[in-house]
Amino acid sequence: VQLQASGGGLVQAGGSLRLSCAASGFTLEYYTIGWFRQAPGKEREGVACFLSKHTRGANSYYVDSVKGRFTISRDDAENTAYLQMNNLSSEDTAVYYCAVPYGNSWCDESITVAEDGTWGQGTLVTVSS
Repeated sequence: VQLQASGGGLVQAGGSLRLSCAASGFTLEYYTIGWFRQAPGKEREGVACFLSKHTRGANSYYVDSVKGRFTISRDDAENTAYLQMNNLSSEDTAVYYCAVPYGNSWCDESITVAEDGTWGQGTLVTVSS
């Protein structure tokens, strides 16, 4: 059971990046997946989450600071989740992690940072101003 995050890099403010999170050893569509980030000197925060396939209601949530700029998605054929990030600013600079914490309750308007479950290794996003 593993998550492999990729796609980070250096981008100018206003630019875009797409992060990928490839799952192996399990079928991603049956689990709720999230993207989290940790900026230097700050606590880890939830960025976006995408509920498992059979969950009723809204299927994704975003932290207020990224609403309208970031989009989380899942490709079931590829068993991969994505985070499309547009109009990036220096405040988005952080190490980004994908994770599948246990259960679904952490994925709501507040996107609780859970320490359990399966986590990817992190990918660094640096936005230059």
